[in-house]
Amino acid sequence: VCVSRDLRLSVLLCFIFCLHILLTWIPILSWLPKYSFRENILGDVVSGCSVGIMHLPQGMAYALLASLGPVYGLYTSLFPVLVYVIFGTSRHVSIGTFAVISIMVGSVTERLAPDEAFYFNGTNGSLTVNIDARDAYRVQMACSVTLLSGIFQILLGVVRFGFVATYLSEPLVRGYTTGAACHVCVSQLKYLFGVKPARFTGPFSLIYTIVEICRLLPQTRVPELVVSLVALAVLIVVKEINACYSKKLPLPVPIELIVVIGATIIIHFCGVREDYLIDVVGEIPSGFKAPRTPDITFFSQLIGDAIAVAIVSYAITISLGKTFGLKYGYKVDSNQELIAVGLSNTIGSFFQCYAVTASLSRSLVQESTGGNTQIAGVVSSLLMLIMVIKIGSLFEDLPKAVLSTIVFVNLKGMFRQFMDVPLLWKTNKVDLLVWLVTFISTVLFNLDLGLALSVGFSMLTLIFKTQLPHYSILGNVPSTDLYLDTEAFRQVNEIPGIKIFRSSATICFTNAELFLEALQQRVGLDVRKLQMEKKKRAKQEKMAKKEVKKSLNKEKNLSMHKDVAIFLTNTSSNGFGHVNSAYQYDATTSEIDSGCHSENNLTPILYEDEKDGRTCMSVTHSIILDISTTGFVDTVTVKMLKNIFGDFADVDVDIYLAGCQVEQLEKAAFFESIPKTRLFVTVHDAVLHILRKLGQTDIIFVSDHNLDTAGILSFDSCGRRL
Repeated sequence: VCVSRDLRLSVLLCFIFCLHILLTWIPILSWLPKYSFRENILGDVVSGCSVGIMHLPQGMAYALLASLGPVYGLYTSLFPVLVYVIFGTSRHVSIGTFAVISIMVGSVTERLAPDEAFYFNGTNGSLTVNIDARDAYRVQMACSVTLLSGIFQILLGVVRFGFVATYLSEPLVRGYTTGAACHVCVSQLKYLFGVKPARFTGPFSLIYTIVEICRLLPQTRVPELVVSLVALAVLIVVKEINACYSKKLPLPVPIELIVVIGATIIIHFCGVREDYLIDVVGEIPSGFKAPRTPDITFFSQLIGDAIAVAIVSYAITISLGKTFGLKYGYKVDSNQELIAVGLSNTIGSFFQCYAVTASLSRSLVQESTGGNTQIAGVVSSLLMLIMVIKIGSLFEDLPKAVLSTIVFVNLKGMFRQFMDVPLLWKTNKVDLLVWLVTFISTVLFNLDLGLALSVGFSMLTLIFKTQLPHYSILGNVPSTDLYLDTEAFRQVNEIPGIKIFRSSATICFTNAELFLEALQQRVGLDVRKLQMEKKKRAKQEKMAKKEVKKSLNKEKNLSMHKDVAIFLTNTSSNGFGHVNSAYQYDATTSEIDSGCHSENNLTPILYEDEKDGRTCMSVTHSIILDISTTGFVDTVTVKMLKNIFGDFADVDVDIYLAGCQVEQLEKAAFFESIPKTRLFVTVHDAVLHILRKLGQTDIIFVSDHNLDTAGILSFDSCGRRL
C-alpha cells in the first residue's frame, strides 16, 4: 500500500511538472481557457481587421525591400503571425514584415543572387536577365537565412539567453534602426524616379548608390515620378489627419489600402500601364504553394547574416513587448519571446516566408483600436488568408512606385529618432557617442558589419566605464546619517581625521590597481613614502642608540650624559619633526581592532616630498572604504584589499570596510588575516564605531568650501544621534 501510494504521488508530481513545462512553453494554453468573450472579443475583432488592412500594403511593399515578389510579403504576414499567437507572451505586438528586417534580408538575396548571375542571350542577341530563375533563387536564399536565424533564436531561448538583448542598449538600437532607415530610403529611390541604378555591395555601397542615382536623374521617368508624388502627398496628408484626430476617430483611416486600391484601379482601367510603361508588381498567384524545406547547403554562406537578423528581430520584438507589458501590467518573458520569434521564423521558412519581427506602426494600431489579446492576430491572419486566396491576384497592376511611397511614409517614425541627438547631448555624452557611432557605421559599412561594429563599440564604452570610474571622498550631510560626494554637494563636510572613499564602479581585476592609486591620491597619503620615512626613523634611532652606548663606555661623567641627550634629541628630529609615538606599529593590536586612537594622539605624520623638498603632513587616522557598489569580489580584489590593510597599518592608519560582500569575502579566506570587526553594514556605522573608540560624542565639521557656519552632529554614549 505504501509503495503504491508513493508511486501515485510520484506520477502526480511528474504530471504537474510536465503540465507546468507545457504551459510555460505554449502560453496560449494558459490564457485561452480564461479568455473573456464579453470583454475582449469586440476589441480584438476590430483591432485584427485594422491590422489586417495594414498587412496587405505593407506586406507587398516590404517584400520589395527583400528583393522578393509581393506575394511572399503576404505569406510572411500570415503564417508567422499564427505561430506567434501560440507561443508568444505579448498581447499587443503585431508580428510580420518590417522595413529594417526586410532590407537586411534583401542585402543577402541581392548579394548572393545578383542580376549578373542570371544573364542569358535573348532573341536579338542581347543579354537579358532570367527573372524567373533569379526570383526563385532569391526565395531560396531568403528562406534559408530565415530558417538559420530562427534556429539561432530557438537555441538561445532554450539555454535561457534572453538577456542577450540587454547588451543592445536603447541608443544602440535606435541608432541602428535610424541607419537602417537610410538604407531603406535609398533602396526605394529607384522606384520613385523610375531608374535602374547599378548594384553596389560592401562598405560605402550606400554612398555609391546615391551617387549613381544622382547620375541617372536626367533619365527619370516622369509618369512614375508623378504617380509617386501624388501617392506620397495623399499618404502624408491623411496620416497627419489620423495623428491629429486620433482621439476623435473611432478607427484610423486606412489610407494605405485606399491608395493601393485606387492606384490599381486607375492603372488597370485607364490603360496607363501600356501607354507609359509604368513598372507594376506583376503576377500574384492565388492560393499557396506546397511547403518545402529550405536549402541548408547555403548555411555556411549565411551564418553572419543569420546572426544579425536573429539579434535585431528579437531586440525589436522584446523592446516593444516590454513597453506594452509595463503599460498594461503583464509580464513578457524574454526567453519565451526569443523562442516564439524563432519558431515563427523557422516554421515560416517552410512556407516561403522571410524573417519577421514586431512592427511599431501595426502594434500601435492594434493597441489603439482595442486589441487586448493575440486573438487580434488570429483575425488579421484570417483576413490575410482571404486576401491571398481570392483578392491578391487583383493587385497585379499595382505600381511599384506606390509601394515605395508606402515604405517612405512609414519611415517617418524612424527618422524622428534624429531628435535623440540633442537630447543625448544634454543628458549623456557617452550614449550620444554610441548612437552616432552606431548610425555612422550602419550607414557606411552596411547592416551586418555595422551591427558588429556598434556592439563592439558599446562593449568598449562599458569597459572604459569600468576602467575609469568616478572616485570620490564622502562627507556627512549635517544632522543626517547620509554621506555624499564632497565635490558635488556644497553642504557636505568631511569628518576630521576620517576619510571615506568610494568608487562608482565594481572593483575587479581590471581596475584594482587604479583603485589603489586613486585611494592614495584622494586621501592624500603616499604609503610608500610614509613607510620609507618610518624605516629611516627606525634606522636613525638605532644608530643613535649605538652612539649613546658607545659614548657611555667612553665617558662616565654627567656632563657627557647631557651632551648625549642633546645629541639624541637633534638626531631624532633631524628635519623630519617629532617622532609620533602614538602611531607606532604594535603587532599585538594589529590582529584585532586597532582603531582605538585617543584624541590627544592625533599628531600629524610628517614626511619629506622628494620633488620639492617640502615637508608634507597627514592628520588622517582612519579610512572607510565604501565598496557597496562592488557587486562581486574576485581574487585580485581580495588580494588588493589585504595589501591596503597591511600597507596602511604600517603607517598607523586604520582601514574599515562598509557595504561589502561578506559571503564572497568569506569564501576567499579574507578574514583569515583581517578581523571582522573592520566590517560594517553602512558608512555611518563605521563612523560611529571610530568615534566611540576616540571617546567622542560630538562631531564639529570643518568645511572645505569656506562656509560661514559649521555643522555639529551629536551622539549619546551608545552612538545614537541626539
